[in-house]
Parts: sequence; structure tokens; C-alpha cells
Amino acid sequence: EDGFIHADSNAIVNTTQAALNQADALILSDYGKGALNDPQPLIKLANQHKVPVLIDPKGTDFSRYHGATLITPNMSEFEAVVGPCPNNSILEAKGLTLLHELHLEALLITRSEKGMSLLRKNQPPVHLPTHAREVYDVTGAGDTVIATVATALATGCDYMHAIELANLAAGVAVGKLGTATVAPQELQAATLSLAPLDRGVVDKPTLLDLVAKARQSGERIVMTNGCFDILHAGHVEYLKKARELGDRLIVAVNSDHSVKQLKGPSRPVNHLEERMSVLAGLSSIDWVVPFHEETPEQLITEVLPDTLVKGGDYTADQIAGAQQVTRAGGNIAIIDLREGCSTTRIINRIKEGNA
Repeated sequence: EDGFIHADSNAIVNTTQAALNQADALILSDYGKGALNDPQPLIKLANQHKVPVLIDPKGTDFSRYHGATLITPNMSEFEAVVGPCPNNSILEAKGLTLLHELHLEALLITRSEKGMSLLRKNQPPVHLPTHAREVYDVTGAGDTVIATVATALATGCDYMHAIELANLAAGVAVGKLGTATVAPQELQAATLSLAPLDRGVVDKPTLLDLVAKARQSGERIVMTNGCFDILHAGHVEYLKKARELGDRLIVAVNSDHSVKQLKGPSRPVNHLEERMSVLAGLSSIDWVVPFHEETPEQLITEVLPDTLVKGGDYTADQIAGAQQVTRAGGNIAIIDLREGCSTTRIINRIKEGNA
């Protein structure tokens, strides 16, 4: 763009005018190199064709963008124009003043780790937190935001849905090194990660569907199993440690018949539905699922968790499903149980009248 001349500007206007007949949105990314020294002819053309024009601005003279649909400054660019904004109230006041002065429909301010803020005429301000899990490189994040917003508006989305998608897309983009694109499947996965996945007691088909959705969002699955007849402090501590090994924790619970075979004719004390209901109430657990076989090997083989967890003095070759998990690239974790805590000991204390 060095040496940009008026004739070049005319060529851009003419090309844009021809293209607007089939366009649903116009993006102007101002890099301060000369091509958009005077964006007004392009803005007026877009307005005449009733095509939204979105601008990623540059410099401190935002009056050049008068009449645009939306501009998307980052926080430093915004403050360079309006002055410091130490809190949301000042940002909102200054932003709305700028919005009216420039006759914009909306103003979207990207705020790095603070997410983004949307200001519109006659609408309450909206502040969205960032969805970035890890930030490696913010290069090109502004391009991702304006491209996503423009695409969403062009397909009929309202501003709220458009900026929510843009916020998710930006969170994906900054998790990559260098200027990176966001693939549709990545944006879909990011969207699924926000959808509340049902927690609690589930059957096997439902569990497998939930696991698939969680994996699409890049979440790590942890799984453990047991009788959990009388839930005690040792169980709670163990399950909390297991949950810390991933993003979702599955607990497979022995059926009543299975517990009776393992523990004897007087067990279980609590029936399967009661045991699962209590476990589902723990914040560390996402999904509780029953199994009716002698071991949970078949269930574990179908889930293939990223980490299979067991408590106590086990070795990997003694854990049901361990071989299948490791073959699939998963890990086996053995967590020490809290000393002095066991269901058998609690039952014995009750029998002795010392509870």
C-alpha cells in the first residue's frame, strides 16, 4: 500500500460498487497504510445498497468512519480516541457518546482478557467475558472478531448472537501461534462447550452421547468405578482428586447383584438408585452410570476415558479395562485412599453401637 494514490482509491470504489449488488456485508480493515485514508465513499456506497459496513479502525481520527454500521476498536485504540476508561461505567458513557457522534448502529470494543463490550443505540450495554482457555498469540484476533461478526450478521443473526460467536472464535484464535484461522468445526466445538451437558444419573447410551459431545469440545474424560455403598469422607476425597485429573468425571456403579457377589449377602446397605442419587449430588461428579456385569470392563471399553482411575493398592494389570484404555492412548491413575475410612468399618461401628 506504500505510494497509494487517488487513482488506486477510485479503482477500489469501482470494484466495491460492482460487488455490492451480491454482497451481504462489507468489511473494511484499516491498517493505516493508505488504502482507507478516506473510507467515506465506501461507507456511503454500502449504505445506499443497504449492506452493513463493519470497520476495524486505525489511528485516532474515528470521524473518518462516520455512518458505518459497526466499528471494532480494541481497548487501546478506543482509549486513544476517548481517553482512559478505568471502569465499565466510564467506558459505557464515552462509548455511547462516540456511537452517537459517528452515527453508528453499534460499537464493539475488544478488551483482551476482559472479553468484549457491545454498545448499541437504545439498548443496554453488554459485557462478555473472554472464552480463551490459554492465550498463546493475540495476532489477528481483531480480524477473527470482525470476520465472524460480519458473517453472522450477513446470515441474519442479531448483534448478540453475532458477538457471542465472535467471542468464541477469538478465544480459539488466540490459543494458536501466529495469525491463525478458525475452522467451522472448531467454532462448533467451542459452541458445544458452552451448552450445558446434562449432569447426574444417566444410562449407557446417554453417557456415550454426552462423552462424544464433551470430546468435541476438547474436554478430557476421567472414569472410575465402585460400589459406593455408604458414602464417606474417604470417597469424597478420592472422587475430588479423580476429578482434578480431567474435565469430566464418570462414576460407574455396581448393581445390587454385583455388590452382593463382591461383599456378601448383607450388602448393599443402600440400593443402586439410592447410591447413584447420593453420588450425583457431589459437585466433583458429572455423570453416574450403573453397570450390571461382574466388572465394568465392557463399559470402560466403550467409553475409553482419557484417564481411568482406581483407588487403593492396585496395579494396572488388576484394573478392569486398563489394558483397553492404555491401548487407546489413555492413562491409568491409582489414588491412595484415606486411612481409617471404609464402608465396612462404618457398618461394624453401627453394629457395635459406637457410631
